[in-house]
Amino acid sequence: MHEYRDRQYQETLRVPVAWWLLAVPVVLVLGGEFFEVLNSPWPLVIIGGLGASCAAVLLLLSRAEVVVRDDTLSAGGKELPLTVVTEVIALDERQSARLRGPRADPAAYVYSRPYLKQSVYLATADPHVPYWLIGSRRPAELAATVEAVLAKSRGTEPVA
Repeated sequence: MHEYRDRQYQETLRVPVAWWLLAVPVVLVLGGEFFEVLNSPWPLVIIGGLGASCAAVLLLLSRAEVVVRDDTLSAGGKELPLTVVTEVIALDERQSARLRGPRADPAAYVYSRPYLKQSVYLATADPHVPYWLIGSRRPAELAATVEAVLAKSRGTEPVA
């Protein structure tokens, strides 16, 4: 219980509803193909299996979380001590795409989902991981939270 009180920011990166809605016709069309080649009840069993598999994948993707707690940012099972962060920038869709693609550093830590268009760039003082790129639906809020934690740890007030 104490853990929840210490969280300054938490975002669950759930799969959009549209992905769930698109999964239904995909499962029905793919599973429907088996009605041509197999006898009953196998096509229905296959449709059920495809539906369960698709739901499992979407549920696993929906478990992604970004949490800022005390002086640490957690994302994807990794933790970044915010004391090593030197710069924080909320990125728009185009900037995020560049850092995930052509301008990406292979040594960077990228935690995002394909349905997240915006992100937060966190430059670090760690020479092995030059920056973290964290996908978010609320990048301005995440960046502001990290800035506030950094200002508090440095003993300065955040700029409004």
